[in-house]
Amino acid sequence: MFSTGQLYFALFFVIAFFMVIVWSYKGDKKRNRNYFKGSYKILVVFVALLLLLFLIKVLTQAT
Repeated sequence: MFSTGQLYFALFFVIAFFMVIVWSYKGDKKRNRNYFKGSYKILVVFVALLLLLFLIKVLTQAT
């Protein structure tokens, strides 16, 4: 489906993207504390939805 090089690139991209997002979030959080109250709830819902989509895909695949 994907070559080894493509998988390595995708893994590197996801890790680098996540690191940039966290770095940016921390900088913004220090400057604008009022805007980030309760933002962890959004992250939890987002991760839960991704997990739900993954589970639906896995459980509905024909074997």
